[in-house]
Amino acid sequence: MPPSSDWEHAPGLDLAFDTTLEPCSDQVVAEAFSLLEPALGSDRWQLTLAQWLAELAGELPSCLQAKAYSLGLKLVDDSEITALNTHWRNQSGPTDVLAFAAQDMSGFAPPTPDKGPDGSPLPLELGDIVISVHTAIHQAADHGHSLERELLFLASHGLLHLLGWDHPDQASLDAMLKRQDQLLENLSSLGDQR
Repeated sequence: MPPSSDWEHAPGLDLAFDTTLEPCSDQVVAEAFSLLEPALGSDRWQLTLAQWLAELAGELPSCLQAKAYSLGLKLVDDSEITALNTHWRNQSGPTDVLAFAAQDMSGFAPPTPDKGPDGSPLPLELGDIVISVHTAIHQAADHGHSLERELLFLASHGLLHLLGWDHPDQASLDAMLKRQDQLLENLSSLGDQR
């Protein structure tokens, strides 16, 4: 778990949360209602992603150090993620998560003022994470855990990609998956503090 001072000084987060999913009575989906329902999900994702950004702050390259961040998170069905996967990655079929990073990881991001006109920190745009809930449902069943855990795992994967992580080889993938597990473990250890 990150030191309490890290959590108390979490960076600001401007989160654009959206879901195109239709309401569903499916029991698996109902179990992850707090992450899927737009009104509740926005708050839950806001807290979760802010905690992860606070925990990862010390690991970020200087070009990604900021007092506030902005990112988008969209939960979609397989047909929507298939269209995105085909268009942006030239891959056919659905995938579980796509991350569209807004920052140039070469460290040459354009300078921005530290504060906006009202004196508040301007958020650094990280990009967008898109998750297929339908694929997540199947993967959760295959891995024997809840849909909630699978959605959080996929979101952590997407966030790490927005922050410059990649997995061109097995060693990189193993390190990334280990870091995702740590993020989820630390999230769980906060329990009712969230």
